[in-house]
Amino acid sequence: MTRKDLIDFCLTFPAAYEDYPFDEPTETATAVMRHRGNRKSFALIMRHDGKLYLNLKCDPFEADFLRQAFKAVIPGWHMNKQHWNTVVCGEDCDVPEEEIKRQVENSYDLIKPKVRKRK
Repeated sequence: MTRKDLIDFCLTFPAAYEDYPFDEPTETATAVMRHRGNRKSFALIMRHDGKLYLNLKCDPFEADFLRQAFKAVIPGWHMNKQHWNTVVCGEDCDVPEEEIKRQVENSYDLIKPKVRKRK
C-alpha cells in the first residue's frame, strides 16, 4: 500500500481526520490519523530513510503475536512498545494488504470514544 492508500483508507472510518502536528502537510511529513471525538491518534504514517512506516495501536497480546508472525511488524517506532506496532511497508513487506487494513481497523476501534450506557 502507498502512503496515499493508507491515508485514504484511514479516512473511511467515521469521524477520522488527517493531522500534521509536526510539519506542514507534504509527501514526506508524518500524517497522524485521529478521531474527532477525542483527538486520539490511531495511525501514524511516516517516511524515514526512504521507507514507509505505519504505526498502529494494538492490544499487547496481539502485538506480540503479530511481531512473531510477520517480519515487517516491529515494536512501535518512537511509541510505547507494549501498545503500538510499526508495519514497515514496501516491497519487502510480508504483511498482506487485507491484514494491514484489519490492523488499522483494530487500532481505530481501540481509540474511538466509548458509548456510555444510560441508567
